[in-house]
Amino acid sequence: MSSVDIRPGLPHPLGASVYDGGVNFAVFAGHASAVELCLFDTDGHQETARLPLPGFEDGVWHGYLPALAPGVVYGFRVHGRFEPAAGHRHNPHKLLLDPYAREIVGRFTWRDEQFGHVRHLADGQPDFDLRAERMDSRDNAPWALKARVAAPLPLPAVARPRRALADSVLYELHVKGFTQQLAAVPAALRGTYAGLAHPAAIAHLRRLGVTTLSLLPVHHALSEQRLEALGLSNYWGYNTIGFFSADPRWSCTPDDPGATRREFRAMVEALHAAGFEVLLDVVYNHSAEAGEQGPTISFRGLDNASYYRLQPDDLTHCENLSGCGNTFAVHQPRMLQLVLDSMRYWVGEMGVDGFRFDLAPVLGRTAANAPGGGGFDPHAAFFGAVAQDPLLAGCKLVAEPWDAGPNGYQLGNFPGRWAEWNDRFRDANRLYWLTRGVGRGEFARRFAASNDFFHRGARRPSASINFVAAHDGFTLADVVSHNHRHNQANGEHNRDGHHANFSINTGVEGATDDPAIHALRRQHMRTLLATTLLAHGTPMLLAGDELGRSQRGNNNAYCQDNEISWLAWSDADADLLAVTAQLIALRRELPALHQDRWLRDEDIDAPAGRARRDAAWLHPSGRAMSIDDWHELSEHQFALLLEPPPGRSADAVLILFNPAPEKARFALPPGQWLLRFDASHRRPPTSPPAPAEGGFELAPHALALLCRSTPSTPRS
Repeated sequence: MSSVDIRPGLPHPLGASVYDGGVNFAVFAGHASAVELCLFDTDGHQETARLPLPGFEDGVWHGYLPALAPGVVYGFRVHGRFEPAAGHRHNPHKLLLDPYAREIVGRFTWRDEQFGHVRHLADGQPDFDLRAERMDSRDNAPWALKARVAAPLPLPAVARPRRALADSVLYELHVKGFTQQLAAVPAALRGTYAGLAHPAAIAHLRRLGVTTLSLLPVHHALSEQRLEALGLSNYWGYNTIGFFSADPRWSCTPDDPGATRREFRAMVEALHAAGFEVLLDVVYNHSAEAGEQGPTISFRGLDNASYYRLQPDDLTHCENLSGCGNTFAVHQPRMLQLVLDSMRYWVGEMGVDGFRFDLAPVLGRTAANAPGGGGFDPHAAFFGAVAQDPLLAGCKLVAEPWDAGPNGYQLGNFPGRWAEWNDRFRDANRLYWLTRGVGRGEFARRFAASNDFFHRGARRPSASINFVAAHDGFTLADVVSHNHRHNQANGEHNRDGHHANFSINTGVEGATDDPAIHALRRQHMRTLLATTLLAHGTPMLLAGDELGRSQRGNNNAYCQDNEISWLAWSDADADLLAVTAQLIALRRELPALHQDRWLRDEDIDAPAGRARRDAAWLHPSGRAMSIDDWHELSEHQFALLLEPPPGRSADAVLILFNPAPEKARFALPPGQWLLRFDASHRRPPTSPPAPAEGGFELAPHALALLCRSTPSTPRS
């Protein structure tokens, strides 16, 4: 190996930083006795130098190499204790990936050399006794992922859309699945970041009317060894190993991490130019190193005891609050720093507008030996750090408010400006319309933004992210086509995925040619979509639901990188798309539908002599709903009258709900009401419907929306 001059550098920033004609390397390994920087040739195949990092400060090892430029490939070897029973797994025979790598070189290969411990005994049997402290001494470098020093990017050139959450319509999509079968996108771009930025993809998003794209994970992720053995892959990407690097699988140039990085940035700028915000689904709760039996790729070998939560009574084992084998110790300062640095990188350099946090309670869990015993704390350090960070001040923050640990369900308990996925809305929406499995009271509370969960402190209705389907579970079409999950293709004998889906098959399990069943399914879909898009709170759609996309009953398609998961554009339901676009347009047009204030069913400000209530819950007969009405389980129909926000000269809105299998007649409040939407109609009318006179008859399993113009203020 060649001789290279290395000097003490700076302990910050972490990672590889280019300045003054050289590169500074800094990595946290607080329990290590020494750290070596290993340099490789351009392809990452041949190690050309191994240099001890000479600087050490507050757990950070660092060194500066003058006359070094971007493009250098490197990794780390860490010396120290290999004592699993004490929580330490240092092994200098394993080349480790820099957790701060902006560009990652190579493809991970599953081999025994990737594990820091000896996996098999002399007789070939698996060795599960990690406390025996048997270090694997084979070098993994030929098959290890490596970092490449990245050139700084200029600041984003396109202004952000900056849209209030209350005015947003979220659209959850997978970068590859969205365009993989979109014929209008050139074949070379389909399934890539560039494909999502293509005018054909943007044209659909504009026609639909959504405002904010929530991308499934795009951080560099690995597929589990079990999946690769089955010929499958972790398509969703919830198995991250590089929190600063874009996943090369969705790149036009997957073997060039620099080009991938630029392609991702260009995608964000193109979407911003078209008026769309971009949120990233981020997995800061665990890594691809899995549990204590997993490989040593990065964090485990650098400082296992600092990066991961370990069982307090047996440090050999990880705490598994993620359900994926390990859990990041975000309460530890350096792990907290990594999460915040990653967020700042994606906002500041890559231009994104916010984040959806997978298994978000992990981020607020205290130490296992702290008061509360590792429970969720809405005042945890992570939340405080995000709240005061000036770069993250304008970001949208969306929590998945549950994890796999004790007391992991934390809906409504996140602080400040956070929004949360509201699964209670999803379940009530399905149950009310499909089986009448919840009463009017429960459904109405969810439709009104779940004030029992979110009306706390200064939180607003927009904190409730309302959805009927998301990536995890049935698609909208499958909710009305299947009683049971059909996950055989996942290789787990149909044992994986949720078993409680609150779905129906409408008479036949799966696909059918029966026109009556097909028509009823489409009406159910229109009604479920209308409920989601017209409800108080912030709506979210799953990409493809507007097209009638099915996953053939698979409700856990995380490993299906194929036609099961990709949007089938050739089979798109044009009528359903038109209805969805109409609903989003109505939400945008009518201020009563997107006001970010809690409905109190009480008088609001109005011109003298015109006192009015902000909302009124009405019995089909026209009178106000009574307490007895809300608890009457044999009846499900009701109406909601919404007035526009104070000071707005806009239409009042009346929404009628009839989940029953029979028609229902509704008495209308005084005034002339114009029908604007009826879920029993196959597609939007080409001309305005006639005004509703007197009562209104609503079809079974349907929702309708009517508008009444607000009288102008009389002159004094």
